[in-house]
Amino acid sequence: MALIDTFSARARRQMLGSVPVAVGLVILGTLILVCALAPWIAPYHPTRAVGGINEPPSLAHLFGTTGQGQDVLSQFLYGGQNTLWVAFAIAVLTTLIALVVALTSAYFRGWVDDALTLVSNVFLVIPGLPLVVVLAAFLPPGSLTIIIVLTLTGWAFGARLFRSQALSLREREFIAAAEDVGESRWRIVAIELLPNMGSVVAAYFVNQVIFAITAQASLEFLGLGNGGQVTWGTMLFWAQNTSALIRGAWWTFVVPGMAIALTAFSLALINNAVDELGNPRLRADRLLRRAGFRKPSASLMTPVKRND
Repeated sequence: MALIDTFSARARRQMLGSVPVAVGLVILGTLILVCALAPWIAPYHPTRAVGGINEPPSLAHLFGTTGQGQDVLSQFLYGGQNTLWVAFAIAVLTTLIALVVALTSAYFRGWVDDALTLVSNVFLVIPGLPLVVVLAAFLPPGSLTIIIVLTLTGWAFGARLFRSQALSLREREFIAAAEDVGESRWRIVAIELLPNMGSVVAAYFVNQVIFAITAQASLEFLGLGNGGQVTWGTMLFWAQNTSALIRGAWWTFVVPGMAIALTAFSLALINNAVDELGNPRLRADRLLRRAGFRKPSASLMTPVKRND
């Protein structure tokens, strides 16, 4: 337990002391906060027509209005609520499923490993986008459908990633020692294996949030979401349907597009630090660059001729 506590303290110091992580946390935290406060700070109801059609940004409507006269700022705030909670729900579910499958497969091995690996491989070889489109087309539109579809198609890669990590840890001496003293299998998995996979799991989770946001927006942009529900993806869908680009109403698609891009950018900054934390080589490279050292380029290296 002491090792886990030390790792956690070291992780907090390194991550929170990093400028990119601080920038990412500020951007992400600000987006989450303003979207969570949407019922109190949004100037209008997101689906109510409160102005003219495609009005440009003004004091009355800071982000302009849509092709139906709705306030873009209000839609951005309420749409962020729906988009972010769906994305985090998908990330949690895919990470949990991948972890359960991977740890069970890696630790118990035998026919259990063979069966779970087969299931994972089947989901990996199925083309993701066509399957997502087909499932979304046959299920009723809405947030729950998007969560189900993207969870079903998004866990398999994580299961393979976690399985390889767990198999490596399975051969370590501390696992053998835990087995020798009579620890139960599930206790070994929960107490010994899982904490040592923390950085890998965290990096995968952050990547899954990015994947979920972009995949959700893509499905809704294609018209496979609930058009009556306000999300960043449906904002793009309605901007396209009302020919906003042709009419010059750039604010109707720039606002949700920038929201998606900023969220993904902030998560990418955080993810880079998580990757670095779990990979000593990346951390060493960063420290060397900070100290002014550079890896020699192959083109600058002088060949040595041996005289045999």
